[in-house]
Amino acid sequence: MEHTEAHSAIVSPQGTWWRPAGRQEKIWVSIAFVWCLILFAMMPFWHFKGGQNPSGIRAKVNPQDFAARVEKFIADYKVGEDNGVAVVAPPPGSHIYMAGQMWRWYPVLKLKEGAQYTLHLSSLDINHGFNLFPVNLNFQIVPGYDYGLKIVPNKSGDFRVVCNEFCGIGHHMMVGKVVVD
Repeated sequence: MEHTEAHSAIVSPQGTWWRPAGRQEKIWVSIAFVWCLILFAMMPFWHFKGGQNPSGIRAKVNPQDFAARVEKFIADYKVGEDNGVAVVAPPPGSHIYMAGQMWRWYPVLKLKEGAQYTLHLSSLDINHGFNLFPVNLNFQIVPGYDYGLKIVPNKSGDFRVVCNEFCGIGHHMMVGKVVVD
């Protein structure tokens, strides 16, 4: 049969694919299989012992309900504005809220160093990425889900919240702020 001739999948392919694998190929396939099993077994270990994936509070939430929580949070603890975005300074130990929405993170959080808070994150429209720069903290923020995380700021300074999930034409301007005193 020539290569120009059309045929269905019923025609067997040319070559020696049906011959048993050689010794070296079997060794490499075995090594790859064992390595996959090791990595699979390590996933729960790294989750619970490695601190790679912080466990938090997860709950379903209607985006409008989360927006109402954020607005109440702003009304209760607003201390000013930064370029038109509300700045809130909640008391230590409180639940704090930050919402992602095309193309902004709000409000600006003003936190105390060494105090514990429960940070609630959610998106009001589409998926956003939450990256606290320069801290290596990354989360996928999905609409309809409230992701709560217990945090203790241990370093003072200004930190930026960057969206690392492309969310449209204004994605490059989606930068929020966390200030730790």
